[in-house]
Amino acid sequence: MSTLAISTAREVFDLLRDDLTAIETELGRDAVSSVDTITEIAEYLRVGGGKRIRPSLLLLAARCLGYTGSGMIRLGAVVELVHTATLVHDDIIDGADTRRGRPSANTTWGNEKCVLAGDWLYMQAFHVALEERNFKVLDLLISLTQQMVEGELLQIQKLGRAISEAEYYDLIFRKTACLFSVSMQLGATLAEADPIQEEALASYGRAVGLAFQIVDDVLDLTATEDVLGKPVASDLREGKTTLPVIHSLEHGTANDRLVIGRVLEDGGFLRTTREQVQEILHRNGSVAYAMAAADRYAERAREALVTLEESEFKRALLWVPDFVVARDK
Repeated sequence: MSTLAISTAREVFDLLRDDLTAIETELGRDAVSSVDTITEIAEYLRVGGGKRIRPSLLLLAARCLGYTGSGMIRLGAVVELVHTATLVHDDIIDGADTRRGRPSANTTWGNEKCVLAGDWLYMQAFHVALEERNFKVLDLLISLTQQMVEGELLQIQKLGRAISEAEYYDLIFRKTACLFSVSMQLGATLAEADPIQEEALASYGRAVGLAFQIVDDVLDLTATEDVLGKPVASDLREGKTTLPVIHSLEHGTANDRLVIGRVLEDGGFLRTTREQVQEILHRNGSVAYAMAAADRYAERAREALVTLEESEFKRALLWVPDFVVARDK
């Protein structure tokens, strides 16, 4: 852990308190449609909250380069709208019943309405982003959206079968880390960063995003439902092969591979139990292997910032990877 790292999430929140409050207000305005159902779904999702880590990263990127304008509030709301839209569509695709400890939107309003609400959120994000009158902002958001859609389609194609680590990292970059990286690039763009600064911040976002998703995948297999706010091992039940599972498939016994393969094939724990899979993962050191990978990406994120000038905002960015790796949900 960096000696410059800020010790608590509260310190980072206090640093960004006014900006995050402004983003929340912006999100409240942006969640309003002339169609009541869309407003109801969008507001339900907004109130459901979340860590707001992507807007926070955008704010820190902009502020550590000296930007103080209102564009970071608008674009902070934009990245959260995009993130929310992906969650709506993900829950529909995965058939999820819960999200963050509450019923998922599709269980209340149905898939048809939520597909359209997700589409509306994407378009609303672009509508708000247009206020910046900045072609680079739009270019980043278009590329981001394409990457995320491609990632979702690739994941669907690979459901129910083993994949390589290279395929796994490609998927989690598209589905998660790309948005982290673009959030940093948007902050850099607002601050009119030079190419070296922008690349440093983009690399930081990519590394933090990869660490974030690896930890997410570990928690899906090891945490409790009360903590996660959704069923444990839902990824494996849905046929998704994550890093701990890949490691056990490559380093476990023939029987280990058979047991895991049954879950992937059945789309659930029909011929084995979750506890059996957890025992396999721990016995093969697969959970530790995945967490070590997350730690490496956290360190890469900190190293990416070495060329940036020291400030309280840079110190906050140096702390974020520690939070990402240490979180329990």
